[in-house]
Formats: sequence, C-alpha cells, structure tokens
Amino acid sequence: MRIVNVVGARPNLIKIAPLVTEMRRFPDLEPVLIHTGQHYDDVMSEVFFQELDIPKPDYNLGVGSGTHTWQTAQVMLALEPLLVKLQPDCVLVVGDVNSTLAAVLVAASCVPLSRTLKLGFAVSTAHARRSQLTYSLFVRDIV
Repeated sequence: MRIVNVVGARPNLIKIAPLVTEMRRFPDLEPVLIHTGQHYDDVMSEVFFQELDIPKPDYNLGVGSGTHTWQTAQVMLALEPLLVKLQPDCVLVVGDVNSTLAAVLVAASCVPLSRTLKLGFAVSTAHARRSQLTYSLFVRDIV
C-alpha cells in the first residue's frame, strides 16, 4: 500500500515523524514523503529532519514563501501531477497549514484521504473544508 505523506511546515514535521517511523516497520507499506517547501530553511525544516530522524523527502516541491493564496496555489499546481504519477492508495496530511489545505484539495479529487485532528481549537474555513473532504479521521488528542 503506497501512502503519500505530505508535509510543508515545522508542525507537520513534528507530527509526521512517529508516523513515518512506524510505517517503515511494515513491509506491506510504501511510505512516500513529499515536502512542499512551505518552510524551507535549516531552522524551520532541516533541523527537524535531522533531530527527529525523518528520512529525506522523496520529493521536495520547493514552493517557498508567499501569500496564503499564492503558496496554497503553488503547492496544488506542483502536487497534482505528482499524485497522478504516484497513484497512491492514500494521502496522509497532518496539521492545518497552507500545505495541508492544498494537499487536501488536490488529493480529494483522486485518492482516499486521511488526516489527524486535534480537538478543542477554533475552526477556520480551512479546517472546515479539510474536514468535509477527508475520508478517514484519526483523533490524536482531546483537550
């Protein structure tokens, strides 16, 4: 089973680290890690790969900085052809950053989608839309 894990920012990296580690234990799983490049410098990205023992991304979209709209659009434009090429069985997104929203919007049209949810926070438009499009829900904690 090919599971594409999409990360883009520091909070995503912290959340995905134990999941990717666990996925690597199972030979039937093929975890693919895609970094959108939303956070791209050493302090906000590379240090977390090193300290949390996250494998180098299989793909880095290199999106970089921009407005919310521009950044989300760039992730969508770069991610869509990659998901079409990879044909994953599932796309796993964690968190609530621009990269998460972009990945949800792209993946919702072509593959089953899974995400994590932290209960007890204010719900933005992005949270609500992500919730509507998600196939599976894994609750990580209750506040």
